[in-house]
Amino acid sequence: MLDPVWIALSASLATGLLIGLERERNPAAKAGVRTFALIALLGTLAAVVGEAIASAWLVPVGLAAVAALLIAAHVGDTTVEDRGTTTVAAAGVCYLLGALAGLGEPGLAGALGIGVTALLYFKPELEGVSTALQRHEQVSVLQFLIASFVVLPILPDRAFGPYEVLNPRNVWLMVVLISGIGLASYVALRLVAGRHGVIVAGVLGGLVSSTATTVLYARRSGESPAMRRLAAAVVPLANLVPILRIGVLAAIVAPALLPWLFPVAGAALLLGVAITALSLRRLVADGAPPVPESRNPAELGTALRFAAFYALVLFATAWFSDLAGRGGLYATALLSGFVDVDPIVLSVLNLFGGERLSPQPAVGAIALAYAANVAFKLGVMVWYDRRLAARAVWPLLATLAGGAGAFLWQVI
Repeated sequence: MLDPVWIALSASLATGLLIGLERERNPAAKAGVRTFALIALLGTLAAVVGEAIASAWLVPVGLAAVAALLIAAHVGDTTVEDRGTTTVAAAGVCYLLGALAGLGEPGLAGALGIGVTALLYFKPELEGVSTALQRHEQVSVLQFLIASFVVLPILPDRAFGPYEVLNPRNVWLMVVLISGIGLASYVALRLVAGRHGVIVAGVLGGLVSSTATTVLYARRSGESPAMRRLAAAVVPLANLVPILRIGVLAAIVAPALLPWLFPVAGAALLLGVAITALSLRRLVADGAPPVPESRNPAELGTALRFAAFYALVLFATAWFSDLAGRGGLYATALLSGFVDVDPIVLSVLNLFGGERLSPQPAVGAIALAYAANVAFKLGVMVWYDRRLAARAVWPLLATLAGGAGAFLWQVI
């Protein structure tokens, strides 16, 4: 087995060489491949030696020395008008990555080194993005980052209130999901033209959260008839993705259920895709899908309102489930499906895997949960825009009809 010090030195050397190769492209840089490799190795040696002699000052002193040498080299060069600070900053990061490898995290140091190299290499593209972003788009990005990386981590991850179903972090996660899907869809429809942009937006939204996607596009559909046509194509697409996710979960947790689940899920998916494809063709025939012109692509206000409604639904579901009795599988599946499909699906799959549930009731419970979830989303669309609900209902009903027909054929 390799000595940890040799692993750290190897990772450090590779990181320094990688960053140095990128800096070698810049003629104004005062450090290239060899210098960055030596800087990374210096950081590793400082960390290793510092631990050996129990000195916490060796790493920061080495960092100060590296920064001073590079700053002196730039200041003393009178031939370059724009000296910049990128190379000095990159050298400091490279040194600390070497120290990180020496402290027992060579994998993390290597991964961060790749990220730093990409950040340096794609300077023109990043500058182009920053200049292309309008002020309200930058504000939306900041709102999403604050909601995701400032507010979400500090919220308590435990249940409160009656029935202990109100978890602040889980409720706020809906805010993050809706804001993230709003931004991702905004970017997808701007970067990818035609029907491909619609497909990307729908599939991406379905992978993250079909409920959040439905809420977002139902909210936007009232902006214009063109946005309504777009929403009528994206929402059914997003709601087909959970069927695929159910199949993947079944293949992992309870593969023995697939012979009964596959015909039902397959029929629902095929019929849903066929009707959704007609909506997509009609959308493209009517003209190019509209580029969203939202003043707040993150849709933070919509996300906050839906999070409050989501919390209310969680409480109502727990209350009705308590009244109906927790022994009723179908009642539990119906009530749980209004909020989220995945928990009840996993519960049913585990019951089947433990031989506490036969195939047909298991498939029936999963189908009922999905149907309840679709009914909830139809209610959301009716609340925001009834004309959208009238257009999107047919692909959703076709999906339910395909699954119901296959299930009844199995039962009969």
